[in-house]
Amino acid sequence: MIGLAGRFPGADDASAFWDLLARGRSGVTPVSPNPRSNLPDQPNYVGKAAVVKDADYFDAQFFGIYPKQAIDMDPQHRLFLEICWQAMEDAGYVPDAAPGRVGVFAGCHMNTYIFTRLAADAELRAALADSFPGGSLTAEISNDKDYIATRVAYQLNLRGPSVNVQSACSTSLVAIAQACENLSSGACDMALAGGATVTFPQQQGYLHTEDSILSPDGTCRTFDAQACGTIFGDGVGAVVLKRLDDAVADCDAIYAVLRGWGVSNDGHDKRGYTAPSVSGQASAIRRAHQRAGITADSISYIEAHGTGTLVGDPIEIEALTQAFRETTDKTQFCRIGSLKTNVGHLDVAAGVSGVIKTALALQHRQLPPVLNFDSPNPKIDFASSPFIVNTELTDWDDSHAPRRAGVSAFGVGGTNAHVVLEQAPALAATASQRPFHLIRLSARSTAALDEMSEDLARHFDDHPQLDLADACYTLQTGRKTFRHKRIVVAADLSEAAAALRSRGPQQAITADCRASQTPVTLLFPGQGSQHLQMAQQLYQSEPVVRQHIDACATALLPHLDLDLRDLVYPDAADDAADAQRLHQTEIAQPALFMVSYALGRWWQSLGVTPGRLIGHSVGEFAAAAIAGVMSMSDAARLVALRGRLMQSLPSGSMLAVQLPESQLLEMLPDALEIAAVNGPAFCVVSGETEAVDAFAGQLESHSQEEPIACRKLHTSHAFHSRMMDAAIAPFEQHVRGVSLQPPTIPIVSSVTGQTMPDATATDPTYWARQIREPVRFSAALTNILDASSDNMVLLEVGPNQALSTLARQHDLDPPRQQIISSLPHAKQTVSDAKFALTSLGQLWQAGVVTDAQSIYSDERRLRLHLPTYRFQRQRYSFETELQDRREQAAAEETAAEETTLTESTPPPAVQNSPAQARRCSTITQQVIEQQMQLMQQQIQLLKPSPKPR
Repeated sequence: MIGLAGRFPGADDASAFWDLLARGRSGVTPVSPNPRSNLPDQPNYVGKAAVVKDADYFDAQFFGIYPKQAIDMDPQHRLFLEICWQAMEDAGYVPDAAPGRVGVFAGCHMNTYIFTRLAADAELRAALADSFPGGSLTAEISNDKDYIATRVAYQLNLRGPSVNVQSACSTSLVAIAQACENLSSGACDMALAGGATVTFPQQQGYLHTEDSILSPDGTCRTFDAQACGTIFGDGVGAVVLKRLDDAVADCDAIYAVLRGWGVSNDGHDKRGYTAPSVSGQASAIRRAHQRAGITADSISYIEAHGTGTLVGDPIEIEALTQAFRETTDKTQFCRIGSLKTNVGHLDVAAGVSGVIKTALALQHRQLPPVLNFDSPNPKIDFASSPFIVNTELTDWDDSHAPRRAGVSAFGVGGTNAHVVLEQAPALAATASQRPFHLIRLSARSTAALDEMSEDLARHFDDHPQLDLADACYTLQTGRKTFRHKRIVVAADLSEAAAALRSRGPQQAITADCRASQTPVTLLFPGQGSQHLQMAQQLYQSEPVVRQHIDACATALLPHLDLDLRDLVYPDAADDAADAQRLHQTEIAQPALFMVSYALGRWWQSLGVTPGRLIGHSVGEFAAAAIAGVMSMSDAARLVALRGRLMQSLPSGSMLAVQLPESQLLEMLPDALEIAAVNGPAFCVVSGETEAVDAFAGQLESHSQEEPIACRKLHTSHAFHSRMMDAAIAPFEQHVRGVSLQPPTIPIVSSVTGQTMPDATATDPTYWARQIREPVRFSAALTNILDASSDNMVLLEVGPNQALSTLARQHDLDPPRQQIISSLPHAKQTVSDAKFALTSLGQLWQAGVVTDAQSIYSDERRLRLHLPTYRFQRQRYSFETELQDRREQAAAEETAAEETTLTESTPPPAVQNSPAQARRCSTITQQVIEQQMQLMQQQIQLLKPSPKPR
């Protein structure tokens, strides 16, 4: 059992359910008399109820169900659908994208919602009288028991067997047994099993009759001498099951192991159809023990069916004792309890509720107390039996580990079910070496997202022993992505909780994006972005980054006579000599290639599949290596040679000028050339230093009112000018010795500004001329922007933010077109590991498909039971719909009356007056209310029918 969820009387979720049980509280509450019902006037009326809070509320929008459909649908179907979603999330799996075949085995109680509606809704009665395929089919699908399992399979996109199970009070436990059978046979790989009981009208007491199963005072006293019946309650529960070997292999969080299960029927070995049978119950228990391969003395707790009747309880203890005595003679070694003393008899949902209680007890290593027990039923000889009633919260002794328990559920008609649960095996994760972790949350609305953020923060506060890496892994792999998204990058649980609560734009970044497959263009920067310690934290914490930096450094070693890792990651971060050497062209270009290439491969390992690549100058070699034009080792060797050739040429200078290319050409002296066009109004000129200085002075004095902004770049040479001509021929000779292949990812050339044809990518002349030709980054970027009619992301893959800055100078359409950097600016003090994870989160927020599991592929991470989705429920009830209709009819009547007053009025004998119409309406309403009261009484009479089980 790897996941569970439920809603119970007095408990809106499994955590609250455990709290109620452990504290020994009751979910049975007094109810106020319904003024429209005469039930409270009856002398045998019991004003107690055990109901699920807001049972007619539902998040229809979440499941894409129209409001009218939601109103028509049995609330049992609605609640079970929500619970199944939460159970799958609790297991750590995306409900509608779970791997393998997922089965559904479920049942529900008789539909009382439609009965109460039929009494009041004439339109529905008419619809049910229609012929197929009219309204009657729609109403049937929305309300019949047969469709509860298949609706879950449809809404959650589950492909395994989807089977409706009905065996009265044992339904949900039989469903669990059926799920186990199907898992064992291989019919499915995962299974949802459970059931729902929700009755209407809500918040209403019941009529007690003599010799019925119903308690005369609304109190269930299981095993007690004063036991005189139970109280029926509402509940919904589901569990997620998986084969144990698969769960261990997948590092699932296991609540409990179902060691064995048994299902039987009494036949006619009993007093009557509704009576229990010792032999039938004992048979199911024996089968469960035999399948589990255990002896009864290894079981230390029994969650009994325990209806609290003078007849049923003794029979159940006798059957349990009979089954236990086949393998043990020990007495009073096994504690016994029943949740019916807390929440009443949940009918169809009783079995799964008992399993959930027992699984939580195994997890918490405590046994909750039985309520309302003072002295044992005189017909039960506990002293000679294996059992002792557990009357207080008890630590579950592990002296006979593993802890084991049995859970029983017996149905009217004789179908008995019993399962044996065992404590989960211990699973261990590996210690994470990552200094920061990415939390991802998403929801269909900001309200749900805020509630989920608070839930998670509270969970972190309440469970300080959690591993943040496991929590992040679970959220990344086990939650569906919705439109509203929030990310937090934190080092520990307390930092994560504080950020989730703050919801500040710096601590918790929130985005709204409908896109789900946003294309990505990778931008590889040119010389000038390199700096000491670039990507150092990623090198230390991310194996993929480390692998490729190590490989590049090794490939470059014979061409540099230097291990770049020693230079880029010196012991002293402020080593001025290392910094100066890193800025030399022959070192700068290989170092930049090493880091950019490693980052590119890291992004790919995370599932980021680029649609295009752009490389700025030397950055184009990293792009070529990523696209498979040349191997990494060949690209590294060429970059090292390129840098050495350029370093050997006469020195020169470069000047950034804030002018469009056309204007710059008009005033550019012959001694200088345009080396780069980086933006619509941002160029770089290149040439001899004296000419560059003179031109800079000319620009600054061009106009006293509007001087032309320019800035001299920190370069040693005049790149991409005629001063590079001497390097072209020797470099081309080396390129001819390299195997060049067509790119597997389109490269937009920074020389032509167009997508690089295969013939160009495999032409050594292109790679040689690339040294000399101006960099047309702006044209290349504009080409991509113009070709994109939808969302896109520009991701800079380098150690700085130079290209991100240049890209923002273009005509972008945020948030449709977003720019994200891999690493912070060299002058920023933020951790590069934290920055990179934030960028990963922003890619996800922008709709980029990533592989959530890959970030922890080198670690053994466990799925955790974390807070699930916060449904934004609204009331969907026929009562509200009926009221709307009445109000609309009243408005139409008023409008018609006003219209009549302004027109010729027919003779009184022909048409009733408005007052007469209102009187008729009142009479009709009274008739409907009388029908409603009658139906409510009929429903109540259905409950106290003899159920001595």
